[in-house]
Amino acid sequence: MDVAYIIDLLREDDVTLTPGLSTEEITEVEDRYGIHFPPDLRELLMSVLPIGKSFIPWRDTSPQRMGVIRQRLNWPLEGMIFDVEQNIFWPSEWGERPTDVEEAVDTCKREFLRVPKLIPVYGHRYIPEQPCEEGNPVFSVYQTDIIVYGESLQEYFKLEFGEKTYEQIDFETVKTVRFWSDLCS
Repeated sequence: MDVAYIIDLLREDDVTLTPGLSTEEITEVEDRYGIHFPPDLRELLMSVLPIGKSFIPWRDTSPQRMGVIRQRLNWPLEGMIFDVEQNIFWPSEWGERPTDVEEAVDTCKREFLRVPKLIPVYGHRYIPEQPCEEGNPVFSVYQTDIIVYGESLQEYFKLEFGEKTYEQIDFETVKTVRFWSDLCS
């Protein structure tokens, strides 16, 4: 991954960049939110911390901002719950769907804890924490309408900030991520 290239893309789009997170800050954020940044996102966040717009204020420990970050981390689950309650979402790997909606939601919550966590990057774009290696795809997540929005973190930023189009995504090279890749339409 070329961090300097991503930083240039962000600067060209007038994104405010603050000093990157220290190793200690990365560890504190991961512990606070129960996540683990994949290596390429970690590298970017240690180089610069984009703020404003729809970026995650990882350094901000005010109760309000921490609440916002928790909401963003829970967004994929909330979307799944909505689609379990209001639509027909039910992956076959969860077994037979309970007829009781509350029981179905409980199953959804339990199953959600078993899949790789999604970490918000920008807006409703998320990168899976697993596998914990460089090159995970970035997903656009809106309820259970989930699509690949970048073959990797760098390719995602090219797409998000106008260096390439969605039609230029090389889907043949997209890494498969347990559960989430199956939901991509």
